[in-house]
Amino acid sequence: MPLLAVPNVSEGSDMERLTLLEGAFTEGATLLDRHTDTDHGRTVFSLVGSGERLTEALTRGAEVALETIDMDDYRGAHPAIGALDVCPIVWFDPADRDAARAEAVSVATQIGGLGIPVFLYGELARDPGRAERAYFRNGGLGELWLRMEAGELRPDFGPPLPHRTAGATLVTARPPLAAFNLELDSGDVEVARAVAAALREAGGGLPGVRAIGLLLSSGRAQVSTNVHDPFAISLGAVVERVRELAAPLGARPLEAELVGLVPRAALDGYPVEVPIRDFDPHRQTIEARLADATD
Repeated sequence: MPLLAVPNVSEGSDMERLTLLEGAFTEGATLLDRHTDTDHGRTVFSLVGSGERLTEALTRGAEVALETIDMDDYRGAHPAIGALDVCPIVWFDPADRDAARAEAVSVATQIGGLGIPVFLYGELARDPGRAERAYFRNGGLGELWLRMEAGELRPDFGPPLPHRTAGATLVTARPPLAAFNLELDSGDVEVARAVAAALREAGGGLPGVRAIGLLLSSGRAQVSTNVHDPFAISLGAVVERVRELAAPLGARPLEAELVGLVPRAALDGYPVEVPIRDFDPHRQTIEARLADATD
């Protein structure tokens, strides 16, 4: 059974570079979606592939990211520690969970062999304290360097220090999540940060939701989220909770954005008054894109 992979690279503006990366990732895998965000400084590739060919495609993509992206130049608003920042292997059918875990370890081994330290996170983390991406990203790549130099943090694969230009990579195996951003009718980033702090699970908010507040170049504040179980917590529920949290701060959600693909169930009951920018259910749901890829 084919597996999904969702490599995130720390590049959001250089189209020539992104074309090279897409070419590398699609030598052995099929591209389902590519989402580029200049403000976040990030591009998310959604791929489908099988076994050794998927591993090879992701390794080639990691190598091109190493060759073309210098983290010294990174200015994106999204937290990142590597040129290939995260590389999750995703199972859509629970029966493929073990295959996804094995694939993730294989990919991590190959990326480590390129001279890039790789940390396993999520359910592959060596201990629960290392499960969250924020554990590695807090303080950025500079802080990661210090922690690795001090011996506080050791990678699961690869060298003991970050690559000089490519940094480090995070790898896991997981079910589908929803990367979902909400823009507010406010230009105050502190409003977005306050909403994000109360929205995320760690702040007592919705289960499985991770969130940060950002200010976009448009002048709007954004609540950027990852919904780890979009079958249990719909995007409509996220919108409603953001509405509740933002109202006392004099703000409301205006427009939403999907990053990559989501399960169709995540959209059940979605409120029409907060439109998803350029949304196309035939292009942005996992089920529809997998059906296209296997036609």
